[in-house]
Amino acid sequence: MANIKFVKENREIVAADGGNLRFKALENGIDLYTFKGKMMNCGGYGQCGTCVVEIVDGMENLSPRTDVEDRKLKKKPATYRLACQTIVNGSVSVVTKPKPGETLKKEP
Repeated sequence: MANIKFVKENREIVAADGGNLRFKALENGIDLYTFKGKMMNCGGYGQCGTCVVEIVDGMENLSPRTDVEDRKLKKKPATYRLACQTIVNGSVSVVTKPKPGETLKKEP
């Protein structure tokens, strides 16, 4: 089982290993999208790039970046992922709607 900590929301959910990060977030009422993303998201197919999250802890517990992510996030830090393309296989801490230069650390 994986614990997914959403830092900004101060919420933690439990998911089975192999769960999709976007699906688990939405299923638990975590808002991944900015206003633009709410209007224009692709429904989880990796086409729009609006479900960007930052991984602040547990990157080793996620699936590797996909080719889609490499293209959509090429100018973003390596800690950024598309939630729709990310499979969770262990505990992780996530910042939703990250802003450039914003530094949030997981709580101890």
